[in-house]
Amino acid sequence: MTEFTDRVSDGSAVVGILGLGYVGVPLALRIVETGLKVIGFDVLEERARQLNAGESPFKHIANQQISSMIEGGFEATTDFARAGDCDALIICVPTPLNETREPDLSFVLSTMDSLKPYLRAGQMLTLESTTWPGTTAEKLLPYVEGAGLDVGTDFYLVYSPEREDPGNANYTTRTIPKVVGGHTSACLRAGEALYSKFIDRVVSVSSTQAAELVKLLENIHRSVNIGLVNEMKVVADAMGLDIFEVIDAAATKPFGFTPYYPGPGIGGHCIPIDPFYLTWKAREYGLHTRFIELAGEINNKMPQYVVDKTIRALNQTGKSLKDARVLALGIAYKRDVDDMRESPSVFVMEILRDWGAQVSYCDPNVPVFPVMREHKFDLKSEPLTSDVLASQDAVILLTDHTDFDYDLIAKHSKIVIDTRGKYRDAPTANVVRA
Repeated sequence: MTEFTDRVSDGSAVVGILGLGYVGVPLALRIVETGLKVIGFDVLEERARQLNAGESPFKHIANQQISSMIEGGFEATTDFARAGDCDALIICVPTPLNETREPDLSFVLSTMDSLKPYLRAGQMLTLESTTWPGTTAEKLLPYVEGAGLDVGTDFYLVYSPEREDPGNANYTTRTIPKVVGGHTSACLRAGEALYSKFIDRVVSVSSTQAAELVKLLENIHRSVNIGLVNEMKVVADAMGLDIFEVIDAAATKPFGFTPYYPGPGIGGHCIPIDPFYLTWKAREYGLHTRFIELAGEINNKMPQYVVDKTIRALNQTGKSLKDARVLALGIAYKRDVDDMRESPSVFVMEILRDWGAQVSYCDPNVPVFPVMREHKFDLKSEPLTSDVLASQDAVILLTDHTDFDYDLIAKHSKIVIDTRGKYRDAPTANVVRA
């Protein structure tokens, strides 16, 4: 323990980050700023090449930041044998759901398979990927013990959930408090020593299981409240009321209310997925998490709600959805990022396509529709011009990027289906709330 903490303290420790995605890259940037050397690991050769060339894989991270990180000693590799050079190993790989909406730990387990030959005494291993309570102890611990290491004595096992919010300029990796749980008290001390080196505030909890549940609670809280406000949107719309006006007025209450805003569904890696990690685990204890699952059901229905509103709007113009030209505005899951993970826009586009519409999209952050595991469109982003807008039978505002010219959109579109409340202060006859 003393040797580990001394190496962290004097800056000689080497940190390995497994998974160079939306969590791993910002984490590497921050750790390098403190003077620690970072080795980044990824199974994608192109991602390693891209980073080593000083190219950012993400819109919200500038190339200059990557170049500065390289100057600070960062290097990316696909050679997992280099893990033996690391004092700390931090796993930041995806934990999606499988086709039956059950936890998929294949990325975590394949990472552990690659790491196992290179685990050694004196190291600390952290899992940051979202997962169900018990994963660290039940899935990672056997790998470490199988390598002949004694956790808490000559090896340290930690869980610390990621809290990245891509594109949020108000909070950085450094300033977002870090929850840390250790398999033993010694593991916790090792985790505190490492994370306090580059995070302003470390919040310690009693176990890895508690830390795992913290992450699920954070995102279930958002999922449930977004589900509530999405349902309220449907009710308000049936009553002819503007849900955004109602929310803004309610938000003036200085206590007991936190505003959440509706949309075409929920996206990102966390909120659409994490709640189902807990519902799956709860069944092991004979529990049925009805409240959580109901919120998920409501949120999952929102893309169809948007399509239904589009169909009704088209009908008013004497046009059916079949063969209608429909432009999706914004296909990233949130404003001003290029992150497509679980984007509700894609689900809307798929429903439109399946019902015979001619679908196109415009997103300045996603010039070409990316290769995705479960979705496929052979499309490029259309330019946002008056001619393009006028050629569409309907335009659906799905992600409210600040780069969009909203006056141009309203002026030249036959119909605008507004899922984000952008036109609530200046409504026009061709704007339909959804």
